[in-house]
Amino acid sequence: MSNTVSPSADRRYGMRRVCEEWGAPRATMYRHKRSLQNATTPVVKKRGPKTKHSDAELVIEIRAAIESSPFVGEGHRKVWAQLRAKGITTSKKRVLRLMRENNLLAPGRPRRVLGPRAHDGTIVTDKPNVMWGTDATTVLTLDEGNATVFIAVDHCTTECVGIHAAKRGDRFEALEPIRQGVRDHFGVYDAGVAKGLALRHDNGTQYTSDDFQDEIDFLGIESSPSFVRSPEGNGCAERFIRTLKEQLLWVQAFRTVEELRAALMEWAVTYNERWLVERHGHRSPRAIRRQFEEAA
Repeated sequence: MSNTVSPSADRRYGMRRVCEEWGAPRATMYRHKRSLQNATTPVVKKRGPKTKHSDAELVIEIRAAIESSPFVGEGHRKVWAQLRAKGITTSKKRVLRLMRENNLLAPGRPRRVLGPRAHDGTIVTDKPNVMWGTDATTVLTLDEGNATVFIAVDHCTTECVGIHAAKRGDRFEALEPIRQGVRDHFGVYDAGVAKGLALRHDNGTQYTSDDFQDEIDFLGIESSPSFVRSPEGNGCAERFIRTLKEQLLWVQAFRTVEELRAALMEWAVTYNERWLVERHGHRSPRAIRRQFEEAA
């Protein structure tokens, strides 16, 4: 009615005059007008290119990637990398959203607010065999009680260069992962063979003992202790032990120390070949080492 043209004035009556004649508020008229317009307006879909896989199809692929992985508790970034390797292209944010909606994310610990740190630099090296990190943790076996697990990891490739378990966690057992790494990556166990390599360790009694320090000095390895009460200084080894616990020690029971030792050696091979490192473009530690060997 408001758009009707008056035959005498040759102008539209207008909304104001029509509402005054009908005794209806203009706000009511405009509200009904908007509702009619919205009912006829098509739903605006997401702009941009259409994805090849729907959300339901992508959830199936995500579940398959999680089930096929030999590791547990992997986050959305690792799943995204596995999907990409299978030729399924999508975004990390979409994988995160779908995993969150379907309760596929691993539970995470709340972040702690840390104060000023004594160590504020970097311990990551630009090439392998420049610095190794070593540390230890304990495991409860069913028949023989507590056992100590010693590890050694390369700060560049995050590769496990040595791993060992023993009933007694003394200084001599702590040297075993170092011996393994020297034999594997330097070819021989002899005086000065590992010259140029530094060993990052904490201030535990095994690592500060004369026997431990004398043997790594014999091999030509420089001792590089972390700051006291500053575990981030030995962060590469600490992070590796966290992965070891989450992927093996906390999900599998062991009856004897020998059974534990065999499982550690087998798991270390799987880790080096298949664990994806984000800072290396989601490639495995062994792939990173091969890249450096080929470039040499």
